[in-house]
Amino acid sequence: MRWSLNELYDSFESEAYTTDSRRILEMISEVNTFAEKELTSTEGAKEKAEKYLRYDETLTKLISKVLSYASLTMAVDARNEVAKENYARIAMSLSELTKAEVLFTRFIAAIENLQEVMDSSDYLKEHEFMLKEIRKNARYLLSNEEEMLISKMSNTGSKAWTNLQNILTSTLLVDIELEGEKKKLPLPAIRNLAYDKDPDVRKKAFEAELSAYEKVEESSAAALNGIKGEVLTVSELRGFSHPLEETLLQSRMEKETLDAMFTAIKESLPMFRKYLKRKAALLGHEKGLPFYDLFAPMGESQLHFTYEEAMDYIVKNFNTFSTRLGDYARNAYEKNWMDVEPRDGKRGGAFCSNLHAIGESRVMANFDGSFSNMTTLAHELGHGYHGYNLKDETILNSSYPMPIAETASIFCETIVVNAALKEMDDREAVTILEQSISDATQVIVDIYSRYLFETKLFETRKDHPLSVKELKSYMVEAQKEAYGEGLDEDVLHPYMWLNKTHYYSAGRNFYNFPYAFGLLFSKGLYAVYLKRGEEFVPEYDALLSVTGKKDIIEVAEMMNIDVTKPDFFRDSLKIVEKDIEKFLSLTKK
Repeated sequence: MRWSLNELYDSFESEAYTTDSRRILEMISEVNTFAEKELTSTEGAKEKAEKYLRYDETLTKLISKVLSYASLTMAVDARNEVAKENYARIAMSLSELTKAEVLFTRFIAAIENLQEVMDSSDYLKEHEFMLKEIRKNARYLLSNEEEMLISKMSNTGSKAWTNLQNILTSTLLVDIELEGEKKKLPLPAIRNLAYDKDPDVRKKAFEAELSAYEKVEESSAAALNGIKGEVLTVSELRGFSHPLEETLLQSRMEKETLDAMFTAIKESLPMFRKYLKRKAALLGHEKGLPFYDLFAPMGESQLHFTYEEAMDYIVKNFNTFSTRLGDYARNAYEKNWMDVEPRDGKRGGAFCSNLHAIGESRVMANFDGSFSNMTTLAHELGHGYHGYNLKDETILNSSYPMPIAETASIFCETIVVNAALKEMDDREAVTILEQSISDATQVIVDIYSRYLFETKLFETRKDHPLSVKELKSYMVEAQKEAYGEGLDEDVLHPYMWLNKTHYYSAGRNFYNFPYAFGLLFSKGLYAVYLKRGEEFVPEYDALLSVTGKKDIIEVAEMMNIDVTKPDFFRDSLKIVEKDIEKFLSLTKK
């Protein structure tokens, strides 16, 4: 139940780790010297571009290996000071790469016959999409001095605010009384009580959570204002009309696609509200669902798995899609690519880290035997399978945008959930169905509320720093608009801006809509699979393999999907609607 990292390095003291760490620092110096000397003119453009990209490819592999080893070690051993020190040292050195990156961007933008140059080199042609992206982004580049200054100042600006917020929330202890005993619990433990079977526990936890936020609300507001203020300043300097424009560029998504998706989402809100009102009625509420019961478990499913049983179930059902997918999951299990044992010092939640440099992946989870935890493993293995399909690409062609990132994970989760629903009686199906709809509600309805909130946040921050009162008011307004009568408007969550870490990253603005796109794109692909069967499988693998070198419209076109119109998103939402209709039917009184 614990992963092996030996395929990266044996230890931080090993010769391989020491050599690679030292080589990163040497290569940063080398590539900066090369860039300053050679990239000031476009003479010999082909040779210079090839040399820089090979530097970039080698460095990216080394950085990926070294940082992954440290971060994966910390993920399961938070007290490992050696890992923290090594990670911080390498991460700090990466700001020195800004100089070479800026010079290369200017160099590519200055090549008048770029297409001709790329066509003359197999290596450059392989990275054509990346080079064209660099050229497109060049118009937002500032002077060399300004770029270096922004990179260095962010360490004491937005990144410092981010660290402060992380410290505030990770060290926040919440006072609560449970079973007659007064306790102080960490914030993640309190938030997990939202899934407790006891309604009194859920309500107490919610009230305790809101009370605890009062202790850190002013400092969190200061952090949020500092980060968003920096984002607005830098975004405007670069020539973006709005931070959303910058996010869409990074996401390889057109505004037309975003608008099409939100058109379909807004049309679907009454459907989700029907589900929420039914859940509220089942739990004895008359005015819609109070926020503290949003995640209340429903039904009476007794499904439970050992780790081995969970993996057998996943592999068996993955094989119904393709043996290649099933073999991947079996291999990850047998070769100890997964760390699933809950233990002291290990971070909560789950994630997958694709280690392109060694052609493997690592999955971290906290497995407790529940059906939900089994589907989490399937979800994370989907991320790993995405990386597996990119292993034959160069590492420079393996980075895909956030809206595509959830495609394979949700697809794999859908495979096992649908398989389970076929095997269950109605009583058990209610539990699984409701859990699936609840997840979709978060990714569609709650994400919409977060998008509305962040839009308002940026609008106001242009004029002045927001007070705690304004932040709470904007969040409640956004929840009312998204959830409508589905939630009890007297029991909403005014502090949702405080506990979502995505708001506190200067590089992840509007880190909400990618999740909605990922769910709907994946559901849409699954619908295509159900229609086409086995012939879909190789095309799906091919789609995953090029997500690092195509934009979203091009990726979707591979399956004859038009993401610039609402119809595709409407069709995907109909899949969720069918689940809601079934849930309503099964829970009729």
